[in-house]
Amino acid sequence: MAMWNPWRGCHRYSEGCKFCYIHKGDAKRGMDTGAIVKLDGFDAPVRKTKKGEYKMKPGQTVYVCFSTDFFIGEADEWRKECWEMMRERPDLHFLFLTKRIERFWNCIPDDWGDGYENVTIGCTVENQARADERLSFFKTLPIRHKNIICQPLIERIDIRKYLDGVELVVVGGESDRNARPLDYEWVLAVREQCISAGVHFEFRQCGTHFIKDGREYTLNVRELGSQARKAGIDC
Repeated sequence: MAMWNPWRGCHRYSEGCKFCYIHKGDAKRGMDTGAIVKLDGFDAPVRKTKKGEYKMKPGQTVYVCFSTDFFIGEADEWRKECWEMMRERPDLHFLFLTKRIERFWNCIPDDWGDGYENVTIGCTVENQARADERLSFFKTLPIRHKNIICQPLIERIDIRKYLDGVELVVVGGESDRNARPLDYEWVLAVREQCISAGVHFEFRQCGTHFIKDGREYTLNVRELGSQARKAGIDC
C-alpha cells in the first residue's frame, strides 16, 4: 500500500463533511484547509532512484488524494498530469474516493474509454438523499472498478438498485466527540443488501457514538477500526 497526495486542501461539500478529520487536523496546525495547493510529492509515482528504478514499488495499491478530493475543481489544471502518471504505471493500482462524482465527465482523460484497468473510483455517500443523487449517476459511468463508500453513514440507507457492477461497499461511522451515532442495524442492513447482490462488503470503522441492540456506546478514536474488525462481518 502507498499514499499519493498530489495536492491538499478541500471544502466541506455535503452533510458527511460536518466533522471532517482533515479540517479538524488542519485547524489544530493553523492551516487553511480551503487553500488547494500542489504538493512536493506531486510526481511521486514516477520518481526514480539513481539506478533508474521507480521509487514506488510495483504491485501496490496507491491511495490517491485521501486528504482532499481528486475531482475538486481547483485541481483541474493539474489532473491531466496525474492521469499521465497513472498510464505510465500500469504496474500500480490507483484508488481514489470522491463526493464530486457529478464532475466525472469534466475530469477524465480523453483516452478513458471504458475506464483504466488500474484505477478504482469510490463514490462516497452518507445518507439516502446523497445515495440517490450520486449513485444514480455513478451507476451509468464507464468505470472498470467501482466502490461505494458509506462513510460516515449517518442514517439507514437502501442502495440495492445501485449495486450492479460494484466490487466493494465500505461502511463506517463518524469520528468526533459530537459525531452523529452509527446504528449497527444500519450496517447490517447494507451488508444484507451486498450479500443479496453478490458484492463484497467491509465494515471499516464504528462511530465514536455507536448504537448496538438499542444501547449507545462511546468509543475512543483508536478503537473504531479494531472494534469494527472484531464484529467479523466482512464478506
